[in-house]
Amino acid sequence: MALLCEDGRVAGSVSGGCVEDDLIELLQTDVMGVGNGRLLVYGRDTEERARLRLPCGGSLELWAEPAPLDTFAQALHYIEVGKGCVREINLQGGGSTVRAVRGEEVSSLDGSRFVQRLGPRRRLVLIGAAEVSRYLAPIASTLDFEVIVVDPRCEYLDSWPHDVPVRRIAQMPDDALNGIQVDSSTAIVALSHDPKLDDLALLEALPSPAFYVGAMGSARTTAARRERLGLFDLGAQAIARLRGPAGLDIGSRTPPEIAVAIAAELIHSCREQETRQRRRSAAQEDVQGCLMPLI
Repeated sequence: MALLCEDGRVAGSVSGGCVEDDLIELLQTDVMGVGNGRLLVYGRDTEERARLRLPCGGSLELWAEPAPLDTFAQALHYIEVGKGCVREINLQGGGSTVRAVRGEEVSSLDGSRFVQRLGPRRRLVLIGAAEVSRYLAPIASTLDFEVIVVDPRCEYLDSWPHDVPVRRIAQMPDDALNGIQVDSSTAIVALSHDPKLDDLALLEALPSPAFYVGAMGSARTTAARRERLGLFDLGAQAIARLRGPAGLDIGSRTPPEIAVAIAAELIHSCREQETRQRRRSAAQEDVQGCLMPLI
């Protein structure tokens, strides 16, 4: 998505910069051309794809319309309260409506009807305001995560850098996670270096709907942690969800490198979650298509 202004300002992106200049020119020369909404196609032939430098030699279909501020406000309300929504767009007559998301609904195109899934915003809960958290928080914010840092140790929270905007919670991890209401848009990473705090967090996080639960530490530390967790009323399936050591194996050693590795694994987990949602949505459609009415 991108919002373009007649004076040339652009927020967001639809192509990484390939067609935005053309869209601005269209807006400046033919603003009425998108007055009721209009479908635009880029990359119709080899020459146009080469001129626009579209990635992978593909084509791009865009829906251009006057910014529907009322429906955007409705969508933002859903997102700000932690819920997902969809915007249904009529590609023939223009116009759109916003409603709550239904189950595992994903963005889809059905003839002249485009369903655009929006939100909820993903959240990253960092247990411990230690050094890795201070590097990971700004990376996650750049990736559009809402970042929450939980640490009952005031000396850690009070020294948190002011230029790293996060929500800080000075509570024990189990109490904080219960108050946050963890859902399938939440990722939780234990980074406190204090086994008592990290284990408390994991006991709450692993049985939860969180799409990612990880903990920092070596392979030996992770094995010992799994053994400790097994002493509590926590099933093997829940313990198996633990990503440890947290982060992709890129040979990271320093706190900034560990933060990059964890961020990379978060991105990978997000894509895995989206793939599962699409498959479930497709499977539901197949089942509904097979249902025959009883007469």
